[in-house]
Amino acid sequence: MTDALKIGIAGLGTVGAALFRAISTRHNSLAEICGREIIITAVSARDRTRDRGLDLDSVAWFDDPAAMAREADIDVFVELIGGDGDPAHAAVLAALGRGRHVVTANKAMLAKHGVELARLAESNGVLLNFEAAVAGGIPVIKAMRESLTGNSIQRIYGILNGTCNYILTRMQRDNMGFAECLSEAQRLGYAEADPAFDIEGNDTAHKLAILTSLAFGTEIASDEVYVEGITNISIDDIHAADELGYRIKLLGVAQRTASGIEQRVHPTMVPKGSMIAQVEGVTNAVTIEADILGELMLSGPGAGGDATASAVLGDVADIAKSRPGHQHAPALGRPATQLEPYRRARMQSHEGGYFISLKVEDRAGVFASIATRMAENAISLESIVQRARPGRAAVPQTVILVTHATMESNVRAAVDAIKAEGYLAGEPQVIRIERTRES
Repeated sequence: MTDALKIGIAGLGTVGAALFRAISTRHNSLAEICGREIIITAVSARDRTRDRGLDLDSVAWFDDPAAMAREADIDVFVELIGGDGDPAHAAVLAALGRGRHVVTANKAMLAKHGVELARLAESNGVLLNFEAAVAGGIPVIKAMRESLTGNSIQRIYGILNGTCNYILTRMQRDNMGFAECLSEAQRLGYAEADPAFDIEGNDTAHKLAILTSLAFGTEIASDEVYVEGITNISIDDIHAADELGYRIKLLGVAQRTASGIEQRVHPTMVPKGSMIAQVEGVTNAVTIEADILGELMLSGPGAGGDATASAVLGDVADIAKSRPGHQHAPALGRPATQLEPYRRARMQSHEGGYFISLKVEDRAGVFASIATRMAENAISLESIVQRARPGRAAVPQTVILVTHATMESNVRAAVDAIKAEGYLAGEPQVIRIERTRES
């Protein structure tokens, strides 16, 4: 049997501990599958006195992960620290510089430094694997990097954050408000004490930027993602969507256009009958639209220690199976030196149209004014409905508009013009409607 593959794990939190246990308990089966043993020879974490329920007696301990990357007797450096800067970034640079393979679950670091790290890995003839960085246990990175070679991908979209999907699911299913659902998610451990990074859409944006690079062969451009979170979604929006035949999901969407690449993260209405609408709770899902394959949807656990550890272990096993002289797939699907500069698409009509909800004073001429402002901005309406409250004339009424395909700039201009009229009783709500192939 080939010499054992020696790994060092930086970060012994939920994922790191789950990975340590998985390798320890599956030692024999991994050796049979990979053709060599996988052994943990070093670890690094902030607190060596903490009881993690792991037998660390036979491994070398390093307080500094970068020191472990440089000095430990390892073949693979597994980075599970997190964060886009040091110590994670410095440690990965050190590992790649020493010619060690790297496996990471760090989407923030990849979104910021991914191209740099891919170049360094390729120049040193080592692997940079990151299946766990996007969509948890779903093998979307491997599918895009290897299985879809030869396909031209036109669009990729999906639910990439379990926290947001859990909140929207509970709002829909249990008629709960946003704040109550968020509190429940925090109690169950699905949301952080400070949930802003998730619910404001930034986590999804980092993952989308990585997928965009793999899909379209461009450099990672996380700063070019339009980002809008779910904090403004109300139970009234959920009910209105339901009545119109939609579910609201936080989607990350990237697509190729004639003028460049479009990347956006925002709440989206999807038809109830679509597959993406059926994805509930903390589950993630990614849909890839390609010219040869057609449409492929991958769905599964998007977070959690075991799901993430499973993806990390898969990356480690791939390295264990590789042999000297084997040609590795480039980290980002094509050699990093051949990635094209990201070119942002010009604004175009959104094919699915828009849902616009307006709370208005109940007075004569409001309907006509709204229709006029829409027409002035070249917006064609599919429907306009007033949800009146009988016998309560003094109470603001809700007007719901559904547009045909139109430009976002036109929608924003029309909404601003309506706001200037002075009859709104609250901020307008604007949500994109995403068409799927099933619809």
